[in-house]
Amino acid sequence: MTSPTIEYGLIAPLLVMLCGVLCAVLVEALVPRTRRFDTQFGLALLAQLVALALVCAGWSDVPGAAVEGSLSVDGPTRVVWAMMLVFGLGATLLYGERRVCGGTSSFAAQAHTVPGSRAEHEAIAARQENTEVFALLELSLFGMLVFPAANDLLTMFVALEILSLPLYVMCGLARRRRLLSQEAALKYFLLGAMSSALFLFGAALLYGFCGSFTFADIDAGVTLGIESQTLLMAGLALTTAGVLFKIGAVPFHSWVPDVYTGAPTPVTAFMAVCTKLAAFGGLLRLLFVALGGARWDWQLVIAVIAVCTMIFGGFVGLAQTDVKRLLAYSSIAHAGFILVAVVGAMAGPALAQGRSGSVSGVMFYLAGYGLATMGAFAVLTMVRRSGGEATGFEAWAGLGRREPVLGAIMTLFLLSMAGIPMTGGFVGKLVAFSAGWQGGYAWLVVVAVVMSLVTAAFYFRLVKVMYFDEPDGSVDVVKAGTPTWTVIAVGAVGTLVLGLAPGFVLDLFTSAAGFLR
Repeated sequence: MTSPTIEYGLIAPLLVMLCGVLCAVLVEALVPRTRRFDTQFGLALLAQLVALALVCAGWSDVPGAAVEGSLSVDGPTRVVWAMMLVFGLGATLLYGERRVCGGTSSFAAQAHTVPGSRAEHEAIAARQENTEVFALLELSLFGMLVFPAANDLLTMFVALEILSLPLYVMCGLARRRRLLSQEAALKYFLLGAMSSALFLFGAALLYGFCGSFTFADIDAGVTLGIESQTLLMAGLALTTAGVLFKIGAVPFHSWVPDVYTGAPTPVTAFMAVCTKLAAFGGLLRLLFVALGGARWDWQLVIAVIAVCTMIFGGFVGLAQTDVKRLLAYSSIAHAGFILVAVVGAMAGPALAQGRSGSVSGVMFYLAGYGLATMGAFAVLTMVRRSGGEATGFEAWAGLGRREPVLGAIMTLFLLSMAGIPMTGGFVGKLVAFSAGWQGGYAWLVVVAVVMSLVTAAFYFRLVKVMYFDEPDGSVDVVKAGTPTWTVIAVGAVGTLVLGLAPGFVLDLFTSAAGFLR
C-alpha cells in the first residue's frame, strides 16, 4: 500500500474551515455559556477570513488536482471559493447580530424545547442563546467549498450531504414563529433527502455506464460513444436533478417559498446566496467537465427548465404580498436567468470561447445577485412589529418616507434584482444573456428579457409600497448594530461598483474561467 498524495497548499482553505468547525465543537464543550456566543462569533469570522486570505494568496497559482485527484483547484474553483467566503462572512455577521432582537440572537434559546412550552419560556427568560449555529454554518460552508471543486461523483455526493444537513437543522431554529420554522425544516429535509437519493442513484447509473465515478473517465466514456446510452441518459438526468434542487429550478423548486419564509432570516440569506453559488459551481463542473460530450442531450432540456423557472418565478412572484416570499420567488426567477448562460456555453462555433463566457457570466451574475439579495435580507431583519419581523407589504408601507436612507438602499437592491442600468444586476444579466446569445440560443434570451420585465413589476410594486402607501403605525424600524449595517453597506457599495465599473471583476472572472480537465 502507498500513502495518498495530498497537496496541502492547494486545499489549505478547506483545511482552515475544517479546523474552524472542530474548534467550534470544542468551544461548545469547554467554554462557559456566558462567553460562548462571542467566542463562536469571533472564531467563525477568523476562520473564514484566514481561508479567504489563503484563496487570494493562491489566486495565480498553477491549477492542479488534489487528494488523489478527487478535488480540482482551478480558476472556477477559486472564484467560487472567494465569493462564497465573502458571502459567508456576511451571513456570519447576520448570525451574530443581537441588537435588532433586543439583545439576543435570531435563534431559539434551546433547539430541543417544544414551542410554547414552559422549558422554552424559562430558556428565553434566562436569555440563553443557541450558539451551535456558528458551528453548523461553518460545517455547511465547508461542504459548499468542497462541492464545486469535486472531481468525482462520490466526493460531490459527500459534499452535498455535508452542506445540506446543517441547513436542515438551522432552518428549524427560529426564536419566534417556531412551528413555522420547524415545518420549514421538515419540508426541506424530506425534499432534500429525495434530491440526494436522485443524485446518488444517478451516480450509480453513470458508474454502470463507464465503470468509474471520476469526471475524466465519464467524459472519456461519453466521447468514445460507449453503447450503454440508456444508462448515460438516466444517470445524466438524475444527477442533474439532484443539483437543480439546490438551485431551486422548476420543477425542483417547491421547497423554496416555504423554507425561505419559515427559516430564520440570517439562515435564509445564507441559503439564498451561498447554496446557489455552490450548486451552480457544481453544476458547471458536472456538465462541462464530465458530460460536455453529451451537450446535445442536455442543452435543450436545461433550456426548457430555464424557461419554466423564469415563467413560474416571475408570474407567481407578481401575486406575493409578503417580502420574504417575494424574495423567494425572485430567487427562483434568477435561477432561470442564470441557466440561460449555462445553456449557451457549449453551443455555437466557438466552443472554448462560449464556455469561458458562460462561466464568467454565471459567476458575475451570482456576484451581483448575492450582494443585492443578502443586503435585502439584512434590511428585512430591521423592520419589526411587537419584537418580531414584519414581512407583509402593509408593514413596509411608507418605509421610504420614514427611513429615507434605509428606503433608498432597499430600493437600490430591488433595482439591481430587476436589472436596471448602473447596478450590478444589470451587468450580470447583460453578460449572462450575451453568453446565451453567442451560444446560439437567441430565442431563450428573448424569453429571458421578457420575463425580466415581468419580474421588474413586483420589485417596483414593493418600491411603490415603500414610498406611496400610508405608513403602518404599529411597525418599527429598529436600530441595527454594526454587523447588520456592515452587510448592508458592503451590499450597496458592491452593487454600485459592479454596475458602474464592472471591467476589473469581469476580466478577473474571465481569466479564471477555464476548468481543469
